[in-house]
Amino acid sequence: MAELQKNQLHTVTITGYSEEGLGVARIDGRFIFVHGGVRGETCSIRILKLLKSVAFARVEEILEGAPGRQVPDCPHYPACGGCDFRHLTYEEELEAKRQRVEDALRRIGGADVTVTEILASPQTEGYRNKSQFPVSPEGLAGFYRARTHQVIPATDCLLQSPQAGAIARAVEDYLRENGVSAYDEERHEGLLRHIFVRVNAAGQALVCLVVNGNGLKGEQELVRMLRETVPGLKSVVVNHNRTLWGQDYLEDTLCGLTFRLAIPAFYQVNRRQAQRLYEKALELAGLTGEETVLDLYCGAGTITLVMARKAKRAIGAEIVPEAVENARENAVRNGIAN
Repeated sequence: MAELQKNQLHTVTITGYSEEGLGVARIDGRFIFVHGGVRGETCSIRILKLLKSVAFARVEEILEGAPGRQVPDCPHYPACGGCDFRHLTYEEELEAKRQRVEDALRRIGGADVTVTEILASPQTEGYRNKSQFPVSPEGLAGFYRARTHQVIPATDCLLQSPQAGAIARAVEDYLRENGVSAYDEERHEGLLRHIFVRVNAAGQALVCLVVNGNGLKGEQELVRMLRETVPGLKSVVVNHNRTLWGQDYLEDTLCGLTFRLAIPAFYQVNRRQAQRLYEKALELAGLTGEETVLDLYCGAGTITLVMARKAKRAIGAEIVPEAVENARENAVRNGIAN
């Protein structure tokens, strides 16, 4: 058995995917995790990193293709670390996720379970109702390069809502026009660190600016620019707790219920798919009205309240104070007392 070495080229066939979405191959029985590998492909790979029992590599040349590969439709991929699957068709992405769940249940859970399908999302672009853009020292919003804090400028992400991208670009303009600095992690200087955006089904938006300090220069000018950019803007907040304009929360509807969402409160980022998930969970639970349901990490209480309508009692467990307050208020708001 020849010893693997860094920068060696090898020909392999990709047989599946790792938890991180890397292609999986073997060389002399040793697992090789391949960046950009697609199941069913035969390709030439270059060894990048060697560990005791596994190795990491990247695709150098595709020798025999597979139907699961597509040309990435995002100009920022793969430099941006936000996505793992833009080189896969959506059907192949679903298969990779199905395999991930099945592997976890078998290897970690010790259950002999076959996962038969993953329910496809009705919307695969522009679905995220929460966006968090780190800002580079140059004042450009985007997302981190994988395993780094280097910002890849990207306000046109295909997964984020149109409002989120527009807000990020408006904040970039505000920084430039008002001489406001962005935070530099290496020098520990500058003000603006992140742009947090949450939108709801009605197209309304909340903006929170995370700053290294107590405020920003020209805050009312910032509010004006944001209100002109997004007609559905409901609030502008600094550091989660100081409201510059509007309210410090956003409301949304899910499964026929209304939820008030504080900035730190967890809420499923794909609202339409979350509704399908909750409906399926409720169906499979087969509640008769005699059960007690425990919802761990309940956030604003979405699953708790959906289950409470069919159970005798539902308990939500959460440690984020703002989310706990939201969950209690949401139960009252929806007339759910159990």
